[in-house]
Amino acid sequence: MELRDYIRMLRKSWVLIVLCTLVAVGAASALSILQTPQYSATSKVFVSIQSSGSTADLAQGNNFSVARVKTYSALVTTPIVLLPVVAALDLGVTAEELATKVTASSQLETSIIEVTVTDTDPVRAADTANAVLASLTLVVEEIETPDTTDATSPVKLARAQEATVATAPVSPNVPLNIALGALVGLALGVGFAVLRETLETRIRNTRDVEQLTDLPILGGIVFDPKAKDRPLIVHVDPRSPRAESFRTLRTNLQYLDVGRTDRSFVITSSIESEGKSTTGANLAIALADAGSRVLLVDADLRRPKVADYMDVEGAVGLTDVLIGRADLADVIQPWGKAQLFVLPAGHVPPNPSELLGSTRMTQLITEFNRAFDVVIFDSPPLLPVTDAAILAKNVGGALIVVAAGRTHKNQLKGAIAALDNVGAPVSGLVLTMLPTKGPDAYGYGHYGYGYGYGDTTVPAVVPTPTAERTRGSRVKP
Repeated sequence: MELRDYIRMLRKSWVLIVLCTLVAVGAASALSILQTPQYSATSKVFVSIQSSGSTADLAQGNNFSVARVKTYSALVTTPIVLLPVVAALDLGVTAEELATKVTASSQLETSIIEVTVTDTDPVRAADTANAVLASLTLVVEEIETPDTTDATSPVKLARAQEATVATAPVSPNVPLNIALGALVGLALGVGFAVLRETLETRIRNTRDVEQLTDLPILGGIVFDPKAKDRPLIVHVDPRSPRAESFRTLRTNLQYLDVGRTDRSFVITSSIESEGKSTTGANLAIALADAGSRVLLVDADLRRPKVADYMDVEGAVGLTDVLIGRADLADVIQPWGKAQLFVLPAGHVPPNPSELLGSTRMTQLITEFNRAFDVVIFDSPPLLPVTDAAILAKNVGGALIVVAAGRTHKNQLKGAIAALDNVGAPVSGLVLTMLPTKGPDAYGYGHYGYGYGYGDTTVPAVVPTPTAERTRGSRVKP
């Protein structure tokens, strides 16, 4: 992943990151409120050695006291020191329980011992610290006094600081807990976002497609929530940005497969509901508006939709021509004012794959290429059935529609593999349902690549039939 991928990931998952951070901050705040406040009190004692006062004795005594400090610090939490404290203050705990509240420390190369007591009662903490220090003084004096008559201890412990009652608790530290909670929540949120991005298999944008295949992306169609109500956006609202995207697709299509003399394309997809039929219909309208003589063929003999989208009679169509029940001139219907013609699917047959792969279908493709500048075949998706792969091999070019946020990466790989297995060339990809907002937003200026150079060879145009070109009327020979 590159830096821009991480930025996109953060923009995409910012709600999750913020939510994790708020939850962690809330948990830290609740934990801080529920915790019992702890108060701390510290007393200090100075360890010295009684000597004759000479320089050598003073130096030797100082070294001895520094060495003894560590030993005396370890004595602080022993029962011999703490049991008298428990009895004197009537704490009602054992020496081992009191030891968990008492700590002793000393700074390096010093003769000062610090005794710190932490308790829920600030007064009790101060009294305990002072009592521990007094008990330590007596214990050290007893240990260090020689077993001789009138002997005195060479070590003297003098109180350097008396513990005072604390006015503020040392725990919980609410600001620190909240800061740590926010840091942990932020880390968890980012971690979940990275995991989510890593496990994401759906195609979201053009970059996801570019990482899967080297096939050219001919255009992108943004998501339109009203697409079901107005599928023919190029006809209904020709000045809309979405209609302009189909014109961009038309332009890129003109520079595609320059060496091909036949301008026929099968429009298919990996799975259903990716927008292939609406893409084919709008592309056909855009091509016809540019002056091309276009035929839109509904080759989806399982779930035909072109007749409904184009509002033409669909009872008779391609199926009837393939089985010899109708003539081609009787079922091709002109549409609109431009040179656009529509061939519906007709009746749904029991053997669609066989009909599309028949010799008669190959002959029809040849007739279509001779009579029209561009032929668009709307076909079923590639993964459920083999119809589109069979048809694409005979047509010579396929456009795979990829729906952003719906198509998975392995599905697109499977669709491309299905065409490669039969030797059907893939002309390019068309992305649909692209988001207009958010990190995966698709700007209209993004496409317009121009995959190809030079002029395409356009076959001779057959004279237009003399029938009136109005929607729903038939073409007479």
